[in-house]
Amino acid sequence: MWIVMNAAPRTVLVVDDDAVLRSSLDSVLTSLGYRILSTGSPDAAYQLLASESAFAVLLDVRLPTMSGLSLYLAMTHRWPGLQGRVALMTADADAPDVRTWTERNPCTVIRKPFSFREITRWLDAVARQLDDTASAG
Repeated sequence: MWIVMNAAPRTVLVVDDDAVLRSSLDSVLTSLGYRILSTGSPDAAYQLLASESAFAVLLDVRLPTMSGLSLYLAMTHRWPGLQGRVALMTADADAPDVRTWTERNPCTVIRKPFSFREITRWLDAVARQLDDTASAG
């Protein structure tokens, strides 16, 4: 008899102050086999990353107490391996501050409102990139 061991689910951190959106992402991504960490607080997000490893981060740009842009810089400074694995979610992608920031700090921007298909395509791309890196190294 062969026993197939499933890999542990990949963890996605969702940071958005919209509780309904967080809940929706949690439901959809959990049904696809991801483990979800979720918060509306930039400080809590940073603390979660300090205690848990995340495969990917979905990060709202407009957050209370700290912008998602500042949180992105803090996260990728402390955990450089997150670069390329953080997607900014925003309805303001064309706002001057966001556009200027993303020109200096290239990263994935997912425009709100988005389809869950966009999120899963991005997560699939991140997974392929990590798998390719792991098999090459």
